[in-house]
Amino acid sequence: MNRELFGVFGGIDTFERFRTDDEFDTVLSGPTLTVGIRDGDLATPGWSATYANDEGFCVIWGEVYPPTDEGNAAQWLLDAYIEDGREVLSALNGSYLAVIYLESSDEAFVVTDPVRSRACFYTDEPGVRVFGTDAAMVGRSISNPTLDQQGILEFLHLGVVLGEKTSVAELDRLPLDSRLTPTAVDRLDRFVYEPRSFDYVDELAARLERALERRSTLPGKKGVLLSAGYDSRIILSQVSDLEQSYTVGSPTAQEVRGANRLAAQYDVAHTAFPPDERYLRPEERKLRYSQGIKESLHIHHAGYTDEMDVDTMYHGLLCDTFFRGHFTAQETIDVLGKRIPIGQLESNPNPVETLLGKFGYNREASESLAHRTSFGIDPEPFVSEAIESEFESYRDRTDSVQNTLTCCGIANQPSIPFHSQLSDHFLTSFLATDRELIEWHLRTPPKHRTTETFLRACKQLDSNILRHRPPDRPYGTTLFNEVEGFVRRKTPFLSSFEPPWPDRQQLFERHQLDQRMLGDLEHVHSLPARHKLRLLDLRGWLERWRGSDAPTLSELQPPETVPIRS
Repeated sequence: MNRELFGVFGGIDTFERFRTDDEFDTVLSGPTLTVGIRDGDLATPGWSATYANDEGFCVIWGEVYPPTDEGNAAQWLLDAYIEDGREVLSALNGSYLAVIYLESSDEAFVVTDPVRSRACFYTDEPGVRVFGTDAAMVGRSISNPTLDQQGILEFLHLGVVLGEKTSVAELDRLPLDSRLTPTAVDRLDRFVYEPRSFDYVDELAARLERALERRSTLPGKKGVLLSAGYDSRIILSQVSDLEQSYTVGSPTAQEVRGANRLAAQYDVAHTAFPPDERYLRPEERKLRYSQGIKESLHIHHAGYTDEMDVDTMYHGLLCDTFFRGHFTAQETIDVLGKRIPIGQLESNPNPVETLLGKFGYNREASESLAHRTSFGIDPEPFVSEAIESEFESYRDRTDSVQNTLTCCGIANQPSIPFHSQLSDHFLTSFLATDRELIEWHLRTPPKHRTTETFLRACKQLDSNILRHRPPDRPYGTTLFNEVEGFVRRKTPFLSSFEPPWPDRQQLFERHQLDQRMLGDLEHVHSLPARHKLRLLDLRGWLERWRGSDAPTLSELQPPETVPIRS
């Protein structure tokens, strides 16, 4: 990876058992904590920073904005922590990991941002706690890695490894809103739902404006990954010096045409990348960022990164989750056998059914996968139990089932590799993780975290933001949009709304990926493309992680070909 944070809870001699100084731009060391950081934009305002003095040191990796507008963010955090302790961790803003060491108390820890938008992996297997942002590099310190079957099966059936697990039994990651110490993982309370009454629209508008102004200071030539939907257009509207926008898709696709109209409205150049083999093919530029826990298919832009000529990149990832209730359960009505959401919250949702629908679970495909491989589990009860257990683990952070659904969804968001890959190549703004916007999310009741609320707030900032509506949402009412989409799918001679992303199955077949990448697994060729991509992700990540020493997935072979284990 271009950017990396890696450390050990030990001195410099312990650090050098695993890495060398020259792999990093800066290495800071104390008797009980040593950390290295590699980042070509280190010390850029709004980005990674380091600071050390006689009292200790601090390293911040990622996007970060301290409460004061000037100065070094790492210096601010170290000084503030010495003065006020853990309380100051709530004041730091951005998408980051922070490392603090205090010499006087020998205190040492790593802390995530409140929503774990940056993963921190760790292992105790070498006899010392090793941690870092690259799962592969942390994993290489494990001498005899074994696969975590629970994690493997969650990935294959859901598209995401839930909770703190990874695909490897000896490798874990920090949970949502937490910190890592030499011997423990501490829960923090920065991400706790406490709904209250206030002007939700006015507050969201004001906080969006401040958040975007804060992020507009990132330097250099600026671009945005642009869809025809709602979330990225507020960035187009409010960041005045954007020069370039990018969309993956055929020039004739509805999504691309819609994005092109938006770019023209705000006088920003637009480039569309036609989908080809680069869009699907798992390779180093994608697999490293999937970390063996999430699908690489979410990194839609990865194959085209070298053609994006900007220094700073913006995106609207997770705006639908934080502001528009993506994970809340919606009431539906039956229209000719099809369940259509009507824009109201379900009064008594089933958490497992709701989350199965939000994650990448497909019952028929999972049953087919189970019949063709040798894991020996019935997928339906397996995924139901896994999700129920994960859901229950967040109840103490929330006040209701609907908020627990959202909290569980945020903690296990499958699309985070999208941001991870971008931020390894560009200075990357993550609007949805702004501290003020997270606070709005936690204080706003689920029934008000809606597309209507978000769009009313956006229109306060720009009355013309809906001049061009998304191609699949021609109306301002959820029910009308859903009904028209259903009618178009069922009516001859009417064209259906196109999905926003290219057709994976079509691309898989066009580029003969079965023959080229799954030639030794002919028995899985009939699976849907998404499930085959998961197999390729997992196998490829393990191979690149350990090379010839990688733990092997013998269970991918048909049941009768797997050797009996002693």
